[in-house]
Amino acid sequence: MADQISPRIAKAVAALPLKPDLRILEIGCGTGVAARSICGVLTTGKIVAIDRSAKAIAIARAGSATALATGRLEFRQSAIEDFVLAPGEAHFDFAFAMRVGSLDGRHPELASQAIERLRAALKPDALVFVDDRAPLSIRDISRFS
Repeated sequence: MADQISPRIAKAVAALPLKPDLRILEIGCGTGVAARSICGVLTTGKIVAIDRSAKAIAIARAGSATALATGRLEFRQSAIEDFVLAPGEAHFDFAFAMRVGSLDGRHPELASQAIERLRAALKPDALVFVDDRAPLSIRDISRFS
């Protein structure tokens, strides 16, 4: 059974520069709808989807058995302010966030730590897509603030 994707999520995913071989970080993945949609585009790439909520990650994993089995999708429980790459893990080509308070201005006290963690996880020339404007604002990680 295919995911029911809300128009907001569908529009955000459609705005992303998806290619089959990219490493993508989704921040605030919730139940994993966008991550599963993106996983279907990837052939050699991978999407790592994070959320601070243990409940959301459990639901995402439970609904993603087929996609997880491909090895192209991984869920981790983490807030972006706490996110670190696993030892030896490659940097991400880009990141995107939908309704993440530390990146969309709702929790400015967390923004500098979130941006620091993003810089450490992304390639130097990576872009960050944030849904604080329609459909997404795009920021170069080297100038993200």
